[in-house]
Amino acid sequence: MKPANSLLSSYGTTVFEVMSRLAIEHGSINLGQGFPDDFGPEPALKKASEFLFDRPNQYPPMLGVPELRQAVAAHNKHFYGLDVDWQTETMVSTGATEGLAACFFGLIEPGDEVVLIEPTYDCYLPIIRRAGGIPRVVTLRPPEWNLDIAALKAAFTEKTKLLVLNSPMNPASKVFTEEELSAIAEIVIANDCYAVCDEVYEHMAFDGRRHHPLMTLPGMRERCVRIGSAGKTFSLTGWKVGYLTAPAELLQPISKAHQFLVFTTAPNLQRAVAYGLGLGDGYFHGLRDSMQAKRNRLADGLSRINGFDCVECEGTYFQFVDISGLGFDGDDIEFCRHITTEAGVTAVPVSAFYHGAAPKNFIRFCFAKQDAILDEAVAKLAAYFGS
Repeated sequence: MKPANSLLSSYGTTVFEVMSRLAIEHGSINLGQGFPDDFGPEPALKKASEFLFDRPNQYPPMLGVPELRQAVAAHNKHFYGLDVDWQTETMVSTGATEGLAACFFGLIEPGDEVVLIEPTYDCYLPIIRRAGGIPRVVTLRPPEWNLDIAALKAAFTEKTKLLVLNSPMNPASKVFTEEELSAIAEIVIANDCYAVCDEVYEHMAFDGRRHHPLMTLPGMRERCVRIGSAGKTFSLTGWKVGYLTAPAELLQPISKAHQFLVFTTAPNLQRAVAYGLGLGDGYFHGLRDSMQAKRNRLADGLSRINGFDCVECEGTYFQFVDISGLGFDGDDIEFCRHITTEAGVTAVPVSAFYHGAAPKNFIRFCFAKQDAILDEAVAKLAAYFGS
Protein backbone atom coordinates (compact mmCIF):
# COMPACT_ATOMS: atom_id res chain seq x y z
CA MET A 1 0.00 0.00 0.00
CA LYS A 2 1.08 3.58 -0.56
CA PRO A 3 2.57 5.22 2.53
CA ALA A 4 0.77 7.75 4.71
CA ASN A 5 2.09 11.27 5.17
CA SER A 6 5.76 10.81 5.98
CA LEU A 7 6.08 13.91 8.14
CA LEU A 8 3.31 13.13 10.61
CA SER A 9 4.07 9.42 10.52
CA SER A 10 7.58 10.21 11.72
CA TYR A 11 6.28 11.44 15.07
CA GLY A 12 5.73 8.90 17.79
CA THR A 13 3.06 8.92 20.47
CA THR A 14 3.34 12.01 22.69
CA VAL A 15 5.34 11.70 25.89
CA PHE A 16 2.20 12.59 27.85
CA GLU A 17 0.32 9.60 26.46
CA VAL A 18 3.26 7.24 26.90
CA MET A 19 3.77 8.17 30.54
CA SER A 20 0.04 8.23 31.28
CA ARG A 21 -0.36 4.70 29.90
CA LEU A 22 2.56 3.56 32.05
CA ALA A 23 1.00 5.26 35.08
CA ILE A 24 -2.29 3.42 34.53
CA GLU A 25 -0.50 0.12 34.02
CA HIS A 26 1.36 0.44 37.34
CA GLY A 27 -1.29 2.27 39.37
CA SER A 28 1.03 5.26 39.73
CA ILE A 29 0.05 8.78 40.84
CA ASN A 30 0.13 10.68 37.55
CA LEU A 31 1.74 14.09 37.94
CA GLY A 32 2.97 13.94 34.37
CA GLN A 33 0.11 15.02 32.11
CA GLY A 34 -0.98 18.61 32.65
CA PHE A 35 -4.58 18.61 33.69
CA PRO A 36 -6.36 19.50 36.96
CA ASP A 37 -8.22 16.77 38.81
CA ASP A 38 -11.18 18.81 40.03
CA PHE A 39 -14.48 19.59 38.29
CA GLY A 40 -13.92 23.28 37.54
CA PRO A 41 -16.11 26.19 38.73
CA GLU A 42 -19.59 24.92 39.52
CA PRO A 43 -21.42 28.02 38.21
CA ALA A 44 -19.92 27.49 34.75
CA LEU A 45 -20.82 23.80 34.84
CA LYS A 46 -24.42 24.61 35.70
CA LYS A 47 -24.60 27.13 32.89
CA ALA A 48 -23.28 24.57 30.40
CA SER A 49 -26.06 22.21 31.47
CA GLU A 50 -28.71 24.91 31.20
CA PHE A 51 -27.51 26.08 27.80
CA LEU A 52 -27.64 22.51 26.51
CA PHE A 53 -31.43 22.55 26.77
CA ASP A 54 -32.44 26.17 26.26
CA ARG A 55 -32.12 26.21 22.46
CA PRO A 56 -31.38 23.82 19.55
CA ASN A 57 -27.87 22.32 19.46
CA GLN A 58 -27.24 23.09 15.80
CA TYR A 59 -24.32 24.80 14.09
CA PRO A 60 -23.42 28.03 15.87
CA PRO A 61 -21.71 30.80 13.90
CA MET A 62 -18.35 29.77 12.46
CA LEU A 63 -16.47 32.51 14.32
CA GLY A 64 -18.19 31.66 17.60
CA VAL A 65 -21.37 32.66 19.41
CA PRO A 66 -21.70 36.43 19.92
CA GLU A 67 -21.89 36.05 23.71
CA LEU A 68 -18.42 34.51 23.93
CA ARG A 69 -16.80 36.81 21.40
CA GLN A 70 -18.17 39.81 23.27
CA ALA A 71 -16.90 38.34 26.55
CA VAL A 72 -13.43 37.83 25.01
CA ALA A 73 -13.33 41.47 23.94
CA ALA A 74 -14.44 42.60 27.41
CA HIS A 75 -11.84 40.34 29.02
CA ASN A 76 -9.10 41.93 26.90
CA LYS A 77 -10.24 45.39 27.93
CA HIS A 78 -10.59 44.63 31.62
CA PHE A 79 -7.27 42.87 32.17
CA TYR A 80 -5.02 44.43 29.53
CA GLY A 81 -6.61 47.69 28.39
CA LEU A 82 -7.00 46.39 24.84
CA ASP A 83 -9.82 47.82 22.73
CA VAL A 84 -11.08 44.94 20.62
CA ASP A 85 -13.87 44.86 18.04
CA TRP A 86 -15.59 41.60 18.89
CA GLN A 87 -17.18 41.34 15.44
CA THR A 88 -13.96 41.55 13.41
CA GLU A 89 -11.14 40.75 15.86
CA THR A 90 -12.25 37.68 17.85
CA MET A 91 -12.75 34.02 17.01
CA VAL A 92 -13.58 30.89 18.99
CA SER A 93 -11.58 27.72 18.33
CA THR A 94 -11.99 24.11 19.40
CA GLY A 95 -9.32 24.43 22.03
CA ALA A 96 -6.16 26.51 21.86
CA THR A 97 -4.40 23.79 19.84
CA GLU A 98 -6.89 24.10 17.00
CA GLY A 99 -6.51 27.86 17.22
CA LEU A 100 -2.75 27.47 16.84
CA ALA A 101 -3.23 25.14 13.88
CA ALA A 102 -5.55 27.67 12.23
CA CYS A 103 -2.90 30.36 12.71
CA PHE A 104 -0.14 28.23 11.22
CA PHE A 105 -2.20 27.02 8.27
CA GLY A 106 -3.68 30.46 7.69
CA LEU A 107 -0.48 32.50 7.87
CA ILE A 108 2.38 30.26 6.70
CA GLU A 109 3.31 29.75 3.06
CA PRO A 110 5.56 26.77 2.22
CA GLY A 111 9.15 27.85 2.77
CA ASP A 112 8.36 30.52 5.36
CA GLU A 113 10.55 30.39 8.44
CA VAL A 114 9.06 30.33 11.93
CA VAL A 115 11.03 31.22 15.06
CA LEU A 116 10.35 29.02 18.09
CA ILE A 117 11.66 29.32 21.64
CA GLU A 118 12.33 25.91 23.15
CA PRO A 119 11.49 23.95 25.23
CA THR A 120 8.24 24.05 23.28
CA TYR A 121 4.78 22.63 23.69
CA ASP A 122 4.73 19.46 21.64
CA CYS A 123 2.16 20.43 18.98
CA TYR A 124 4.00 23.47 17.58
CA LEU A 125 6.66 21.82 15.47
CA PRO A 126 4.60 19.12 13.68
CA ILE A 127 1.83 21.53 12.68
CA ILE A 128 4.27 24.20 11.52
CA ARG A 129 6.19 21.66 9.45
CA ARG A 130 2.96 20.23 8.00
CA ALA A 131 1.95 23.77 7.00
CA GLY A 132 5.23 24.02 5.08
CA GLY A 133 7.02 26.20 7.62
CA ILE A 134 10.72 25.85 8.38
CA PRO A 135 11.44 26.06 12.14
CA ARG A 136 14.33 28.08 13.50
CA VAL A 137 14.78 27.32 17.18
CA VAL A 138 16.18 29.48 19.98
CA THR A 139 17.00 27.45 23.07
CA LEU A 140 16.42 28.30 26.74
CA ARG A 141 18.08 26.14 29.36
CA PRO A 142 17.23 25.49 32.98
CA PRO A 143 17.46 26.54 35.68
CA GLU A 144 17.63 30.27 34.76
CA TRP A 145 15.72 30.12 31.43
CA ASN A 146 17.52 33.27 30.24
CA LEU A 147 16.54 34.51 26.80
CA ASP A 148 19.60 35.19 24.66
CA ILE A 149 18.53 38.29 22.72
CA ALA A 150 21.47 38.04 20.35
CA ALA A 151 20.57 34.44 19.52
CA LEU A 152 16.95 35.47 18.97
CA LYS A 153 18.00 38.23 16.56
CA ALA A 154 20.20 35.78 14.69
CA ALA A 155 17.29 33.37 14.22
CA PHE A 156 15.41 35.89 12.07
CA THR A 157 16.12 36.10 8.34
CA GLU A 158 14.42 37.67 5.35
CA LYS A 159 12.34 34.47 5.09
CA THR A 160 10.94 34.69 8.63
CA LYS A 161 7.13 34.96 8.64
CA LEU A 162 6.33 34.72 12.33
CA LEU A 163 7.46 34.10 15.89
CA VAL A 164 5.65 31.78 18.28
CA LEU A 165 5.72 33.08 21.86
CA ASN A 166 4.38 31.09 24.81
CA SER A 167 4.11 33.07 28.05
CA PRO A 168 3.58 32.01 30.77
CA MET A 169 5.62 29.25 29.21
CA ASN A 170 4.75 25.57 29.10
CA PRO A 171 6.81 23.61 29.95
CA ALA A 172 9.47 25.97 31.37
CA SER A 173 7.12 27.79 33.80
CA LYS A 174 8.80 31.05 32.75
CA VAL A 175 6.96 34.38 32.64
CA PHE A 176 8.69 36.64 30.15
CA THR A 177 9.63 40.00 31.64
CA GLU A 178 8.66 43.38 30.24
CA GLU A 179 12.27 43.91 29.18
CA GLU A 180 12.34 40.61 27.30
CA LEU A 181 9.00 41.34 25.68
CA SER A 182 10.20 44.77 24.56
CA ALA A 183 13.27 43.21 22.96
CA ILE A 184 11.12 40.57 21.26
CA ALA A 185 8.73 43.23 19.93
CA GLU A 186 11.61 45.28 18.52
CA ILE A 187 12.97 42.25 16.68
CA VAL A 188 9.56 41.29 15.28
CA ILE A 189 8.92 44.84 14.05
CA ALA A 190 12.42 45.22 12.59
CA ASN A 191 11.87 42.04 10.56
CA ASP A 192 8.29 42.92 9.56
CA CYS A 193 6.93 39.67 11.03
CA TYR A 194 3.90 38.44 12.95
CA ALA A 195 3.74 36.93 16.43
CA VAL A 196 1.42 34.08 17.41
CA CYS A 197 1.13 34.28 21.19
CA ASP A 198 0.06 31.21 23.15
CA GLU A 199 -1.20 32.74 26.40
CA VAL A 200 -3.34 29.95 27.80
CA TYR A 201 -1.79 30.30 31.29
CA GLU A 202 -2.38 34.06 31.35
CA HIS A 203 -4.00 33.95 34.80
CA MET A 204 -1.29 31.85 36.40
CA ALA A 205 1.69 34.17 36.98
CA PHE A 206 3.01 33.89 40.55
CA ASP A 207 4.78 35.85 43.27
CA GLY A 208 3.54 39.26 42.19
CA ARG A 209 4.46 38.78 38.54
CA ARG A 210 2.04 39.99 35.90
CA HIS A 211 1.34 38.58 32.49
CA HIS A 212 1.85 41.21 29.78
CA PRO A 213 0.49 40.23 26.35
CA LEU A 214 2.93 41.02 23.58
CA MET A 215 -0.04 42.59 21.80
CA THR A 216 -0.06 45.46 24.33
CA LEU A 217 3.43 46.68 23.36
CA PRO A 218 3.91 49.59 20.95
CA GLY A 219 3.68 48.55 17.33
CA MET A 220 2.46 45.03 18.11
CA ARG A 221 -1.32 45.45 18.09
CA GLU A 222 -1.50 44.91 14.32
CA ARG A 223 1.09 42.09 14.31
CA CYS A 224 -0.13 39.78 17.08
CA VAL A 225 -2.55 36.92 17.50
CA ARG A 226 -3.40 36.27 21.14
CA ILE A 227 -4.77 32.84 22.12
CA GLY A 228 -6.54 32.02 25.38
CA SER A 229 -8.02 28.79 26.69
CA ALA A 230 -11.08 27.97 28.76
CA GLY A 231 -9.48 24.61 29.45
CA LYS A 232 -6.69 26.23 31.45
CA THR A 233 -8.55 29.27 32.82
CA PHE A 234 -11.46 27.23 34.16
CA SER A 235 -9.72 23.87 34.74
CA LEU A 236 -11.95 22.26 32.10
CA THR A 237 -9.43 20.80 29.67
CA GLY A 238 -11.99 18.41 28.16
CA TRP A 239 -14.21 21.24 26.95
CA LYS A 240 -11.74 22.31 24.23
CA VAL A 241 -12.81 25.94 23.92
CA GLY A 242 -10.15 28.43 22.88
CA TYR A 243 -10.45 32.07 21.84
CA LEU A 244 -8.33 34.21 19.55
CA THR A 245 -7.85 37.96 19.43
CA ALA A 246 -6.21 39.41 16.31
CA PRO A 247 -6.42 42.37 13.94
CA ALA A 248 -9.06 41.82 11.29
CA GLU A 249 -6.48 41.49 8.51
CA LEU A 250 -4.82 38.54 10.27
CA LEU A 251 -8.00 36.96 11.57
CA GLN A 252 -9.47 36.70 8.08
CA PRO A 253 -7.04 34.03 6.74
CA ILE A 254 -6.91 32.34 10.16
CA SER A 255 -10.69 32.01 10.19
CA LYS A 256 -10.62 30.44 6.71
CA ALA A 257 -8.28 27.74 8.01
CA HIS A 258 -10.51 27.29 11.08
CA GLN A 259 -13.52 26.93 8.77
CA PHE A 260 -11.97 23.91 7.09
CA LEU A 261 -10.50 22.35 10.25
CA VAL A 262 -13.49 22.14 12.58
CA PHE A 263 -15.88 24.93 11.48
CA THR A 264 -17.24 25.50 14.97
CA THR A 265 -17.39 24.45 18.64
CA ALA A 266 -20.14 23.13 20.95
CA PRO A 267 -22.54 26.08 21.48
CA ASN A 268 -23.52 25.32 25.08
CA LEU A 269 -19.86 25.21 26.11
CA GLN A 270 -19.17 28.48 24.32
CA ARG A 271 -21.98 30.22 26.20
CA ALA A 272 -20.86 28.72 29.52
CA VAL A 273 -17.32 30.01 28.92
CA ALA A 274 -18.76 33.45 28.14
CA TYR A 275 -20.45 33.32 31.53
CA GLY A 276 -17.17 32.21 33.13
CA LEU A 277 -15.19 35.10 31.67
CA GLY A 278 -17.59 37.40 33.46
CA LEU A 279 -17.14 35.85 36.90
CA GLY A 280 -15.06 38.80 38.11
CA ASP A 281 -11.61 39.36 39.54
CA GLY A 282 -12.28 37.19 42.58
CA TYR A 283 -12.37 34.06 40.45
CA PHE A 284 -9.23 34.84 38.42
CA HIS A 285 -7.20 35.94 41.44
CA GLY A 286 -8.40 32.87 43.29
CA LEU A 287 -7.19 30.63 40.46
CA ARG A 288 -3.76 32.24 40.61
CA ASP A 289 -3.53 32.05 44.39
CA SER A 290 -4.71 28.45 44.61
CA MET A 291 -2.22 27.31 41.97
CA GLN A 292 0.58 29.23 43.68
CA ALA A 293 -0.27 27.50 46.95
CA LYS A 294 -0.18 24.11 45.24
CA ARG A 295 3.17 24.96 43.69
CA ASN A 296 4.51 25.83 47.13
CA ARG A 297 3.09 22.64 48.61
CA LEU A 298 4.71 20.38 46.03
CA ALA A 299 8.01 22.27 45.83
CA ASP A 300 8.41 22.37 49.62
CA GLY A 301 7.73 18.64 49.83
CA LEU A 302 10.09 17.70 47.02
CA SER A 303 12.84 19.95 48.36
CA ARG A 304 12.89 17.94 51.57
CA ILE A 305 13.93 14.86 49.59
CA ASN A 306 17.70 14.62 49.24
CA GLY A 307 18.70 14.98 45.60
CA PHE A 308 15.54 16.75 44.39
CA ASP A 309 16.41 20.35 43.43
CA CYS A 310 13.35 22.38 42.46
CA VAL A 311 13.71 25.04 39.76
CA GLU A 312 11.86 28.31 40.34
CA CYS A 313 8.35 28.12 38.87
CA GLU A 314 7.15 31.57 37.80
CA GLY A 315 3.81 30.53 36.31
CA THR A 316 1.64 27.77 34.74
CA TYR A 317 1.13 24.62 36.81
CA PHE A 318 4.37 22.77 36.23
CA GLN A 319 7.33 22.24 38.55
CA PHE A 320 10.76 21.41 37.12
CA VAL A 321 13.14 19.35 39.24
CA ASP A 322 16.87 18.81 38.75
CA ILE A 323 17.60 15.15 39.53
CA SER A 324 21.35 15.23 39.02
CA GLY A 325 21.91 15.11 42.79
CA LEU A 326 20.31 11.69 43.04
CA GLY A 327 23.15 9.94 41.24
CA PHE A 328 20.71 8.02 39.04
CA ASP A 329 22.45 5.97 36.36
CA GLY A 330 20.35 6.98 33.38
CA ASP A 331 18.71 9.92 31.61
CA ASP A 332 15.46 11.75 32.36
CA ILE A 333 13.35 9.34 30.30
CA GLU A 334 14.70 6.32 32.15
CA PHE A 335 14.25 8.11 35.47
CA CYS A 336 10.58 8.90 34.78
CA ARG A 337 9.94 5.27 33.88
CA HIS A 338 11.83 4.19 36.98
CA ILE A 339 9.85 6.27 39.48
CA THR A 340 6.60 5.28 37.81
CA THR A 341 7.24 1.57 38.15
CA GLU A 342 9.20 1.60 41.42
CA ALA A 343 8.04 4.61 43.45
CA GLY A 344 4.49 4.90 42.15
CA VAL A 345 4.73 8.52 40.97
CA THR A 346 4.80 9.67 37.36
CA ALA A 347 6.55 12.73 35.88
CA VAL A 348 7.54 13.60 32.32
CA PRO A 349 11.11 13.96 30.98
CA VAL A 350 12.04 17.50 30.03
CA SER A 351 14.16 16.39 27.08
CA ALA A 352 10.91 15.56 25.25
CA PHE A 353 10.26 19.29 24.83
CA TYR A 354 13.53 19.97 22.99
CA HIS A 355 14.26 19.46 19.31
CA GLY A 356 18.05 19.54 19.45
CA ALA A 357 20.54 18.95 22.25
CA ALA A 358 18.51 18.65 25.43
CA PRO A 359 19.31 18.57 29.13
CA LYS A 360 18.96 15.05 30.50
CA ASN A 361 18.73 15.76 34.23
CA PHE A 362 15.39 17.54 34.55
CA ILE A 363 11.88 16.19 35.01
CA ARG A 364 8.52 17.95 35.24
CA PHE A 365 5.63 17.48 37.67
CA CYS A 366 2.12 18.93 37.32
CA PHE A 367 0.83 20.37 40.61
CA ALA A 368 -2.74 21.15 39.49
CA LYS A 369 -3.98 18.31 41.69
CA GLN A 370 -5.78 17.91 44.98
CA ASP A 371 -3.60 18.61 48.01
CA ALA A 372 -4.00 15.06 49.28
CA ILE A 373 -2.71 13.71 45.96
CA LEU A 374 0.33 16.00 46.05
CA ASP A 375 1.07 14.96 49.63
CA GLU A 376 0.76 11.28 48.78
CA ALA A 377 3.10 11.67 45.80
CA VAL A 378 5.73 13.40 47.96
CA ALA A 379 5.37 10.70 50.63
CA LYS A 380 5.89 7.93 48.06
CA LEU A 381 8.99 9.59 46.63
CA ALA A 382 10.39 10.30 50.09
CA ALA A 383 9.84 6.71 51.14
CA TYR A 384 11.46 5.34 48.00
CA PHE A 385 14.50 7.62 48.08
CA GLY A 386 14.97 7.21 51.84
CA SER A 387 14.31 10.82 52.87
